[in-house]
Amino acid sequence: MSYLLVSPCRNEADYMRITLDSVVAQTAQPDLWVIVDDGSTDETPVILKQYAEKHSFIKVITRQDRGHRSVGPGVIEAFYHGYDQIDVSQFDFVCKFDLDLDLPPRYFETLIERMNANPRIGTCSGKAYFRDQKTGELVSEKCGDEMSVGMTKFYRRSCFEEIGGFVRQVMWDGIDCHKCRQLGWIAVSWDEPDLRFIHLRPMGSSQKGIFTGRMRHGFGQYFMGTGLLYMTASSVFRLFHPPYLVGGLAMWWGYVKSMLQKQPRFADKELVQFIREYQTQCLLKGKTAATEALNRQQEVVWKTTHS
Repeated sequence: MSYLLVSPCRNEADYMRITLDSVVAQTAQPDLWVIVDDGSTDETPVILKQYAEKHSFIKVITRQDRGHRSVGPGVIEAFYHGYDQIDVSQFDFVCKFDLDLDLPPRYFETLIERMNANPRIGTCSGKAYFRDQKTGELVSEKCGDEMSVGMTKFYRRSCFEEIGGFVRQVMWDGIDCHKCRQLGWIAVSWDEPDLRFIHLRPMGSSQKGIFTGRMRHGFGQYFMGTGLLYMTASSVFRLFHPPYLVGGLAMWWGYVKSMLQKQPRFADKELVQFIREYQTQCLLKGKTAATEALNRQQEVVWKTTHS
């Protein structure tokens, strides 16, 4: 089984050596790792050159400097700048992978084992933790079990192609998992020792700080079609997790501000309806029970096209 990593990056010199070393130390190394340098102005190009010279599976592609860091759609543009230059048909799995992660050594081997054991798993990941700056303890980013996390989205290639890849908008890393379920695939993440990794930069803080990042998430939920009731419940949940209070409030305000400004929304009405029905079931039954029920319901959809 072969796998491809594609890593968009910009100015990652502070973190990337840890990530590079943790991938090199994997018990199952990637067959090809395409790193797209999105116009870095720090030591990133020098570090990438050093690692590419030592490890033949690393290929560096450089984009012109656009003058700023661009998250959301900008990240996906950089991802496809690398992805589109590779013959991906030679790989069984593909992964969008960030350069600010510290992985356990069996991370990718374990994901491949899980996907081989269950052909309905279309995308999967481990769980992200960050280190508390005061106590040094690892703190969970509380990502849902029904999603593969955005910083390491490991995909069965056939599934990635069926869903049409990533949407080039802020909520690309949520829409993809809902699209998987709509087509009968399973999207999942596991919180286990071999799959827990350290996010060296807390989620949503890569551009203008974590408050802006959480507001951007609220806008993304609005764009995806999430209803106000579900968004409010999700924001209340986030009030009681780091960053306490401000994270949940920023998410909710990002959503409401987008609603008041009548920002554009996702055009796939059928998928939006599918997402809203699922979110309603989550509110009624809890997310775990709703996800299990939906996966059972959608099995027939998957079998129709994969038997």
